[in-house]
Amino acid sequence: MRYSISFLSIFIGILFSGYGQDSSVNPLLADPTIFQENGTYYLYGTTGDPKMGKDKGFLVYTSKDLVDWQGPSGPSKRLAMRQGDAFGTKGFWAPQIFKYDSKYYMAYTADEHIALATSSHPSGPFKNKEKKDLQAPVRQIDPFIYFDDDGKKYLYHVRLTEGNRIFVAELEDSLEAIKPETLKECISGELPWENTWDSEWPVTEGPTILRRKGIYYMIYSANDFRNPDYAVGYATSNHPLGPWTKSKNGPFITKEILGINGTGHGDVLEHEDGSLYYVLHTHFDDSKVQPRRTAIVKLVFSDGDEGQEEISIDKNTFRFLQLEGKK
Repeated sequence: MRYSISFLSIFIGILFSGYGQDSSVNPLLADPTIFQENGTYYLYGTTGDPKMGKDKGFLVYTSKDLVDWQGPSGPSKRLAMRQGDAFGTKGFWAPQIFKYDSKYYMAYTADEHIALATSSHPSGPFKNKEKKDLQAPVRQIDPFIYFDDDGKKYLYHVRLTEGNRIFVAELEDSLEAIKPETLKECISGELPWENTWDSEWPVTEGPTILRRKGIYYMIYSANDFRNPDYAVGYATSNHPLGPWTKSKNGPFITKEILGINGTGHGDVLEHEDGSLYYVLHTHFDDSKVQPRRTAIVKLVFSDGDEGQEEISIDKNTFRFLQLEGKK
């Protein structure tokens, strides 16, 4: 999995840097994720910067300390994966990077379907040689592949059916197909905070899974990403397939907490000391959604009811990621 983070704690005093300023100082990636290997951090996400040109795919930035970022530096026109090497022609969203059987994998969305590409290096180029998707009878997005301690593999994802609903299914060892008999719906947008526009198409999306003290935590986002109320909550379960119980405390990353619109859809990083962080995106500023900006904040786990921990954030650690030399 894509864990480990270093030297982040010493920068917790950098608060809200770059919000509403020149976009050239920040990586402009939505749905971000960070993969770490051999002292280098690789940042990927949904590209929203018009300066990146017409090339479609996924940019990659690199850093040695999670503070100064370089790039984009992918081998295919600055991309880690580009159209033509992959399934799909548009809508390249929400990548996940992991290493499995000595290969680097990118699970991604294109044309509102999920596909997998592989590479010999975290920077790419990632390629889907057969240019095929993960077969499903519906449109599906936002893949997150979780490897449990017993060796089983699970695909958490969003199915577009009467709303954006989060599902899970066990995967075959090849990762090329789900075991359809295990497919289950996890959650949908049913709570007031999850649908503040009272939409007929409620949205829950961007699942990330982690396990602590025998409990599975699903961190997810709710509301349309264009909604300033886009926010992050979590649900818990005793098993990867559920059932899932949403936190009674509601969302733990919101515009009310951080003072920034559109906070959500990210991924979890684990520091070498065991601390956990969440990389996420926000709206560009108070009046403009796109291009979205990439930020990071520390997660806090505290004792809760019935022996389960509750998740919150240390808002003083929030900061936007910065390009080297652009502070």
